[in-house]
Parts: sequence; C-alpha cells; structure tokens
Amino acid sequence: MTRRTRWLVAAAVLLLLGAFLARGLALRYAGGAARPTGAAPGTASSAQPAVELAPTDIARAEQAELTQTLAVSGSLKAVQSAFVKARVAAELKTLAVREGDRVIAGQLIGQLDTTEYDWRLRQAEDQAASAAAQLEIAEKTLANNKALVDQGFISRNALDTSVSNAAAARAALQAARAAAEIARKAVNDGAVRAPIGGLVAQRLVQPGERVSVDARLVEIVDLSRIELEAAVAPEDVTAVRSGQPARVAIDGLAEPVPARVARINPSASAGTRAVMTYLLLEPHPALRQGLFGRATIELQSRSALVVPASAVRHDQAQPYVVVVQQGVAVDRPVALGQRGDARFDPRQPPEPAIEVTRGVEPGALVLRGTVGSLRAGTRVAVPAAPPAVPAVAAAASR
Repeated sequence: MTRRTRWLVAAAVLLLLGAFLARGLALRYAGGAARPTGAAPGTASSAQPAVELAPTDIARAEQAELTQTLAVSGSLKAVQSAFVKARVAAELKTLAVREGDRVIAGQLIGQLDTTEYDWRLRQAEDQAASAAAQLEIAEKTLANNKALVDQGFISRNALDTSVSNAAAARAALQAARAAAEIARKAVNDGAVRAPIGGLVAQRLVQPGERVSVDARLVEIVDLSRIELEAAVAPEDVTAVRSGQPARVAIDGLAEPVPARVARINPSASAGTRAVMTYLLLEPHPALRQGLFGRATIELQSRSALVVPASAVRHDQAQPYVVVVQQGVAVDRPVALGQRGDARFDPRQPPEPAIEVTRGVEPGALVLRGTVGSLRAGTRVAVPAAPPAVPAVAAAASR
C-alpha cells in the first residue's frame, strides 16, 4: 500500500467518527428538549407500587377488655397420691400390679409371707386360753371362800387373798387377749392393699425380696385431680387470690388447659422467699404427674384502649406506632399504660396487648410487628376487610 492510499483510509475513518459524534449530540439535545421543565422531582417516587399487607399484619385500636396476667411455671402433681408401704418385716410373696395398672381403694395387690406371725398368733391364743382357765379357777376359789367366810371356817384375810388372785387372773386374761389381737393384726398386715384408687406409678420391689417395716412397695397416683405447683415471687403474690382463672400450657397439648387458683401456701420458701401457689386443672386425659406447665393467671380485667404489644415500636426516643392514613404509613408517638392480654379477633385466643392513653384514636389501623421496619410515608395496600375488635364480642368471649 502506498503512502497516498494510507492517507485516504485515515481520512475516511476520521469522517465516520465525526458523523457518529454529531448524531449522538443531536439525540441528546433532542431528549432534553422533550422532558417537561415543570416536572416535580417526587413524581417518580409516587409511582412506586404500594406494599401489600396481609390481614394478620394490621389491627384496630379498640376499646376492649385488657386482662392483667401473671406468668408462672411449675410441675404437675396429683392431688391424691400414696406410697403403699410394708406394715411388717417379711418376705414379699406376690405383687400383682405393675406401672400403669389401675387399682381401686382396698384392692388386694400383694401378699407378704406371714408364717412367723401365724405361729405368734397361735401362741398368743393359747396363752389367752390358759389365762382364761386360771381366771375360772380363781373365780371358783373366790366363790367357795365367800361361803366359808360366812360360815366362819376361814378368816377375812384369806377371802381378801382370793379376791386379789381372781383380779390378777382377770388382768392376765385381758393381757393375753390383747397380745393375741396384736398378733392377729400382724397377720392381717401381711396383705398389701391399695389405700386409694388410681394408677400405679412405680413398682419398687419384686417378689422374693425381704422388706423392712415401712418399706415402699408401690406408688399410686389419682389423675382425676391434677394441680400445678408454681412458685410466685414475693412482689407478685399479693395480687394472687384463690379462685382466679388461669390457663396452663403443657408441652404436647395443642390448647392450654383451663385452671383456677385452688390454694396459696401461707409460708414462703426459706431459700427463695417464693410462695407456692397451687392451680387446679380441669380433667384432661393427657395430663400426667411430673409434666412441666407454664400458667397464665388472670389477675384483673378492665376496659381500655389497647393495641397489640408487637405494634409498639421502641427504636426512637419515644414509643410510637405506625398507623395507616389514606393508604400511607404514618408514625404516631404514643403514651403507654398497663400491659396485659386482649382479644383482637373473636375467633382467636387473647394475645399480649398494651394500653394506649394518648396518641391513637379508637378505630385507627395500626401495623403489627410482623410488617417489620417501614419508613414513614410508604404507600400500603390494606385488605378489603381489616380485622376489628367489637367490644361486645370481646366481653361476651370472657
């Protein structure tokens, strides 16, 4: 390629680059002229789509029953339970029940070997028979001596001796009969019987073992009445009263079990200073002694303007709630009152709630904590039928 040819190619490339540059500048100026000069900078933000809310994300601030509660926990225990103990020291011959078997009060569930006590009973009965014979002889002698004294054949001292001998024989007979009854009781105590009706919880010995007096053989529990033993702090026990309703949540049960405060211990524990409180649960087939339960005691209830506890936010200097006004989220600082439980849906159980004394009007839509962090001014889409809390329905549900 000659020098002249190279210069021609370079000139052509420069012309093409100039043409493309001129076209780009023309398009840029044309776009700027087409944009309206009076367009507001916030027009693009107002065109953003609204945040879709689920029915469970919103609630109404309503006048409802606010129930103050106290949370306690403890173990379940049967009101009636008993350890069947050996009343005599002997070898266990039979034990007919095992864990889970049902027994009734007075049922024979085992037998101790009473051979030794049988022979002691026979010995005591023979001694009683001997004492009876001695008494009979003493009484006959006394009767004869009385006749002889009247006739003057013996002295008054001899008669007094006969009276004493008869009294001693009578006392010996009574002692022998008492010993026989004690021996008979020992024989009867060899029969192991259930003191109460219920279910066998533990079988502590096996046939063939020799047990001592008061040795535990079987534990029986009556599951018809179950209590929750809960320790209440000293500062909270003054608000607890007998008869207050409660609900006990137990692992494995879908619904809490209704209960009530049955008794309050008059003494505090030495170490923790806590006061033991006993909650009587309604009968339920799944209740077992030893299960762990978490109870909520209803201390008092009153009408108040409430919002869900999760709707109150604390990431600012003052607590606030996010309310929905004309489809826009707005922050509202609030003044809070007491805490408790309230029913925000008649079909749902009560949930934690907070009283609002200032900042929110009745009927205002508030966003729950499930929505998360939401900037003020964000457009939101509210469901067609937001949930409400009719005060009459809330009172009727109680």
